[in-house]
Amino acid sequence: QAQLVESGGGLVQAGDSLRLSCAASGRTSSTWPMGWFRQAPEKEREFVAALSWTGGNGIYADSVKGRFTISRDNAINTIYLQMNSLKPDDTAVYYCAAGRPWTQPSKDVSTYSAWGQGTQVTVSS
Repeated sequence: QAQLVESGGGLVQAGDSLRLSCAASGRTSSTWPMGWFRQAPEKEREFVAALSWTGGNGIYADSVKGRFTISRDNAINTIYLQMNSLKPDDTAVYYCAAGRPWTQPSKDVSTYSAWGQGTQVTVSS
């Protein structure tokens, strides 16, 4: 069973940057597609970015494309979300998620089987 722990959230001003990290534990963690989702108060959880178990180019929500970058380091079982040019609308709890081994990354929340506890990102105007 995958265990995911996020870190790196905080309070920043609009235009600032943050890097979120997600440490994954599990025997086959390097084979999981990984994703980042976020949930703002009174809103549904929404897709942010995802990456194949092989790395390469990620897939992104239109709202973050060009500002956020997802990456992974399989040597230390960690994925990252570099967030630049942050906006107040980016304020949310950010969750990392792991998909089933050897599958393709997806924007669909239902395809992810393991979730972290979340980390709060607050962007002030």
